Amino acid sequence: MADALVIFKPDASYRLAARAGIWGWLSGERGWKVESLAWFQPPASLIENHYDFLKGRPFFPWLVDFMTALPLAVGRISASGETLERMRHDLGETRIAQSRPGSLRERYGIYGGVNCLHLSDSPETGSAEVERWAKFVQLDDVAAELAVESEKPDHTYRLRSLATQVAGGIHLELASQMIRELLAEESEIEGDQLQALWRVTLGALA
Repeated sequence: MADALVIFKPDASYRLAARAGIWGWLSGERGWKVESLAWFQPPASLIENHYDFLKGRPFFPWLVDFMTALPLAVGRISASGETLERMRHDLGETRIAQSRPGSLRERYGIYGGVNCLHLSDSPETGSAEVERWAKFVQLDDVAAELAVESEKPDHTYRLRSLATQVAGGIHLELASQMIRELLAEESEIEGDQLQALWRVTLGALA
């Protein structure tokens, strides 16, 4: 068994129906084990190192903002290499438009890199990521409690449609405002936190 890092990205940490669906899958422990889970707001330096292979890409500043704007649910799982590969198949491809039908990202992802979850792509990567993140956050016990059900609405498909409009410059102001309203309906956050979630979601569409 090897370690792997799992991160609920902002769109999965705060959209409660999406979070419940993803946590229901992850907590099922079908061949893997959730070893830790905690709420943690990463510093920019950690995210820059985590995604250092993407430095220089036009979207890198947005990615750092996306992953540091709010506290995230971060954890460690243990799984064999074969099981980790199966988990990543369940998760789906990175970009939403290419995510396999029936995968978690196809079901809950909004657009592009607003794709719900980070999961280490191999035992070797997982070991390095867990070692890096353990210097910043407790990865030894399950301290955060997540629900497997939510009474909040799931607006994934409407958000995806509106995100496509914003990305295409169509009904820009109206679609952007509606995205904010739908995110508010899906979550329990408000004020600065809701504003941050809206900002980083729109940032992916620029």
